[in-house]
Amino acid sequence: MEPVQYRLTIKDLPADLRPRERLLREGAQSLTDPELLAILLRTGTAASTALELAAVVLTHFNGLRGLVQASVEELAEIKGVGPAKAAQIKAALELGKRVATNAPEQRVVIKTPEDAAGLVMEEMRHLDREHFRALLLNAKNQVIGQEVISIGTLNSSTVHPRELFKNAIKRSAAAIILIHNHPSGDPSPSREDIEVTRRLIEVGHLIGIEVLDHLIIGDNKFNSFRAKGLM
Repeated sequence: MEPVQYRLTIKDLPADLRPRERLLREGAQSLTDPELLAILLRTGTAASTALELAAVVLTHFNGLRGLVQASVEELAEIKGVGPAKAAQIKAALELGKRVATNAPEQRVVIKTPEDAAGLVMEEMRHLDREHFRALLLNAKNQVIGQEVISIGTLNSSTVHPRELFKNAIKRSAAAIILIHNHPSGDPSPSREDIEVTRRLIEVGHLIGIEVLDHLIIGDNKFNSFRAKGLM
């Protein structure tokens, strides 16, 4: 009676050697090329694990560069790969190629209060309630996000430091610019505006995120706390 044959999988490896578990534990960057390919293959053959099959595939095509140039048909001819796995491999490689060839997103750089105001003026000048927002900036003063922190009544909004800086920390912002509108159209800062700004600057100092400015948006005009010497 012939021995029963079965297809070896990643699960047949000890837990600490399984590529998928290592990726979850240590990150994708810690895996070798065969280990990354083994995750795509998922299963091997009756005689080899997915990791061993991945090594065979890479050797056959002389590494990743050759694998990128290989056709689906060429991949499918390798024992243990087949059309379905070949399609998965080519799809993953194509995604990587598109990421590498796409031009990086052009981010707006904030150099002056006018730059920041120009991003929000047309929208915020028409709002009928106070909206408090934050522009999140990286170390190069490029805008990496715009967050709505609170929406208040006609005359005021409540700003909680934890809500403001929670999003800034999550996005790894190096600095922020505070922005809110005055529905009256008059961008003159109130006593409450000044007090809130000072409180947020203090919190920013404590956690290492600088508050660069606070803009008040009126009807096609604005005030900058930094330009007015209020911070």
